[in-house]
Amino acid sequence: MLVTNGLSFSYKSGPSFQFPDFSVSGSQTLLILGHSGKGKTTLLHLLAGLMQPDSGSITISETELSGLENRACDAFRGQNIGIVFQQSQFIRSISVMENLQLARSLAGLRTDVSLASSILAELGIEDKANLRPSSLSIGERQRASIARALVTEPKVVLADEPTSALDDENCEIVANLLEGSVGKHGAALVIVTHDKRLKDRFSNWVEI
Repeated sequence: MLVTNGLSFSYKSGPSFQFPDFSVSGSQTLLILGHSGKGKTTLLHLLAGLMQPDSGSITISETELSGLENRACDAFRGQNIGIVFQQSQFIRSISVMENLQLARSLAGLRTDVSLASSILAELGIEDKANLRPSSLSIGERQRASIARALVTEPKVVLADEPTSALDDENCEIVANLLEGSVGKHGAALVIVTHDKRLKDRFSNWVEI
């Protein structure tokens, strides 16, 4: 589902990174661990097609990202890659449901209230669909972020530091939610984090 090979990236007048090769298939989870300054954010941006590597390849469902021009890459990302951001990135003036439908629209997909409702129900927040994100608790916003990542029916979901600010109990809850909900939809899950507690939770991991 997602395969990388020989990835490297250098910032002008800044650090250079060489990343290990890895692969993850649908319904599987890969944990990418690294301390600050090791290039976790850079790698996440490369995997999402937001930046282009200096060398190497990223292949998602037989499509090589660096072979796509900007608009084609944007379209591919919208329909194949879901992102759970470290901080919720919702439009505050519209409801949770409207945010989910906006995600589908921006991806070039038709609105699907039934699908969005079923995903919210899976995550235990169907009753929050018509509320604005600001009225949700931190935990509910995390669940809504997972829903938004899944509503475009992606092949891969990337999660950026989803547990680093949580205590042990909530870390386990969020890890289970991510793995369970993403796996149920047949997508590959890649968690990029410095949270070493997850090393005991997931057997498939690489360190950068």
